[in-house]
Amino acid sequence: MTSQRTKKLTLAAMMTAILIILGFFPGIPLGFIPVPIIIQNLGILLTIELLGTKYSLLSIGLFLVLALFGLPVLSGGRGGFAVFLGPTGGYLLGWLLVPLVLGTILHILKQHQHLSWWLEFIIVVVAGVLFIDLIGSIWLSVQSHMPLGTALISNLAFLPGDIIKACLAVFLARRLRKLPSLQTIF
Repeated sequence: MTSQRTKKLTLAAMMTAILIILGFFPGIPLGFIPVPIIIQNLGILLTIELLGTKYSLLSIGLFLVLALFGLPVLSGGRGGFAVFLGPTGGYLLGWLLVPLVLGTILHILKQHQHLSWWLEFIIVVVAGVLFIDLIGSIWLSVQSHMPLGTALISNLAFLPGDIIKACLAVFLARRLRKLPSLQTIF
C-alpha cells in the first residue's frame, strides 16, 4: 500500500516536472484574443489520464502553486499572482478543476467497462478540453469585459489544436499504461 502511494506520488511529481518543461515552449499569440495557444494543455490532459482524480489534482495543484508564487513555470516563462487575475486566469482555474470532472468520469467508466480509444478520446475532449475552454471563456468574458458569446466563439480558434493535444494525450496514456514497469502503478 505504501509502496503504491510512493509510486503514485513519484509519478505526480514527474508529471509536475513535465508541466514545467512544457512551459518552456512560448505561447503563440492570436492577436484577436489576449490568450495564446500553448502546449501545456497536453500535459494537463495527460496528467489526468495517467494519475486519476486525486493525484492529478495534487500534481496540477502543485504546478499552479509554483506559478502563483512567481516561479516562471507557465508558458513563456510567466508566473505570479497577476497571471491568475489576467485574461488566462480562467484557464488556470479550469486546469485545477478539470481533474475533478474528467478524472471522475474516466474512473467511473473504467470501472464498469474497458473504454475504446474513441470513447476515451471523446470523453477527454468533452470533459477536458471543452470544460477548460468554458471556464476560461467565462473568466475571459468577465476580466476583459467581453460578451460571453464573443469569448466562447473566440475559443473556437483553440479547438483544432486542443483536439490534437487530446488525441496525443489519449494515445500516450494508453501506451504508457501498457508498459510493464508502469502497470503496477495504474
